[in-house]
Amino acid sequence: MIDFGKKITELVSNILGKSTVDKEAIESLIKGLQRLLLQADVDVKLVYELSNSIRNRCFKEKIPSGLTLREHVTKVVYEELVNLLGKEKSDIYGKRIMLLGLYGVGKTTTTGKLAKYFQKRGKKPALIACDYHRPAATEQLRQIAEKLNVPIHINDKKNPYEAVKDGLKRFEKHDVIIIDTAGRDTLDKELSQELKKLGEIAKPDEVLLVIPADLGRTAGQQASEFNKLVGITGVIVTKMDGTAKGGAALSSCYATGAKVKFIGVGEKLEQLEEYDPVSFVSRMLGMGDLKALMEKIKESELKEEDAKRIMSGKFTLKDFYDQIAGMQKMGPLSGIMEMIPGLSTALPEELVHMQEEKLRKYKYIIDSMTKDERENAEIIHASRIKRIAKGAGVAEKDVRDLLKQYELTKKVIKKVGGTASLKRGQLAKLAKKFGLKF
Repeated sequence: MIDFGKKITELVSNILGKSTVDKEAIESLIKGLQRLLLQADVDVKLVYELSNSIRNRCFKEKIPSGLTLREHVTKVVYEELVNLLGKEKSDIYGKRIMLLGLYGVGKTTTTGKLAKYFQKRGKKPALIACDYHRPAATEQLRQIAEKLNVPIHINDKKNPYEAVKDGLKRFEKHDVIIIDTAGRDTLDKELSQELKKLGEIAKPDEVLLVIPADLGRTAGQQASEFNKLVGITGVIVTKMDGTAKGGAALSSCYATGAKVKFIGVGEKLEQLEEYDPVSFVSRMLGMGDLKALMEKIKESELKEEDAKRIMSGKFTLKDFYDQIAGMQKMGPLSGIMEMIPGLSTALPEELVHMQEEKLRKYKYIIDSMTKDERENAEIIHASRIKRIAKGAGVAEKDVRDLLKQYELTKKVIKKVGGTASLKRGQLAKLAKKFGLKF
């Protein structure tokens, strides 16, 4: 399965980044999009419809006053992808939520993530365990419930139907009731009947299909089959790092008519994000997602003015030092970098996917520096490197590596323009969709 987000960003950047953009370049862009969508297992009919729509708008629409052809094409691609995924975020409605999905998709963990999501918003969630086919499922959900201090109902007789009936009565006064159903390797007759009957008993307000981003060509088919049984109201995509592997999401939405409501971006219970199509498409096109970045900054207690200074390229090793702890709270560095316009594709792979262990090592190195060294990296030469490495308990090459990555990051951020890039040209209008002011 391809890294859909990265590839589509590279495609748009390569085609529209040329000195001149003509009809030949636009056709090349459309063919590239077709290839990526098909490789990402998106329905062929959907790919055809999307391609024709982009082509017709690019060639037949009158270019708005003040826009170049390059800006017009970027705007068209942006709008068409947003139209495909949904123009607005799809909210969760009602009190009863039932989760469906095959074995191994992360459904039980996602049940806990949803509970955590509602807890953070001041709601009182409760869980009902209905997966009695997988031996460890109920115990896994029990442990999650205990960790979150959320009540859970488990039927001693391992009867899913009684579990739902009794659980709904028990948790009648709770704000949200989340039902974790059984999964199989395939959607067989037995599972189909069980899910259909559970749906009739529970009468859920929301039926969310949990589907992994790397599922492949069967995503649309599976989504369609589940939809016929219970009626899917939304999709949760797991095993997804923000924008990567978008094929399963596109295919599932196309097959069911439902929208993606959440994406799972890690194993931790707090790593469930609301699915915002506008932000998602902007990140795919390399426009960044500064709105999401600022939200993460707020949650991690980073100062917004410090983050803006870093994005502008005007930061010292001391600034970097001050932000390391906060960046670790915000999640993987790769996810943070891709939120800054143009930065994820400009930075080298080793920096974007830097491991937490390496970040910690960098922290020790910076901690061993003097105040002058942190604020002026240019003064750090051989003798200072030796002293810093000894104080941090690392090799001298680790210190040199930090200095190299620091300088490279500064140059790249200045090159792509950081937050200032959103102020240039007509494309700045797209940033207003986020309500951002920079």
